[in-house]
Amino acid sequence: MFVLDSSAFINEYHTDRKIASIPLVREELEGEASYRFDALEGSGMHLHIPEAEAVERIERAAEETGDLAELSRTDVRLVAAAFELDGRLVTDDYAMQNVAQHLDVDVEVIAQDGIDEQREWRFQCAGCGREFDENRDRCPVCGSSLSRKNPA
Repeated sequence: MFVLDSSAFINEYHTDRKIASIPLVREELEGEASYRFDALEGSGMHLHIPEAEAVERIERAAEETGDLAELSRTDVRLVAAAFELDGRLVTDDYAMQNVAQHLDVDVEVIAQDGIDEQREWRFQCAGCGREFDENRDRCPVCGSSLSRKNPA
């Protein structure tokens, strides 16, 4: 089963396989993309609402990779749906791809290049420059804000 993100509807993604999405995706779409969602739903696309336990597992995984702050409520639930349905996540979103790969969920990209490697982000203080493995609201040393940093 292929689990479709909003980018699949925007970019007119097509497959002969069974497809699914979540109701929150429909809320993100406008114009032609929203009509495509409605048409696919009418022709048998499965709408899935992931269980709370799966959502919590995805949030924990996203926290581990450092992507949680980058993911919307919809993004987390899409990854959870793909995880629960043992499906292939169809998205162009890098953070979603990174979390999915961390959980061994297959990903198919649409209009972008897929990720080359899984990353576990580091966080750097804008004030003192110290680096941390976990994201926080403020640096525990100097109180400045933290920004996500590519570990490479």
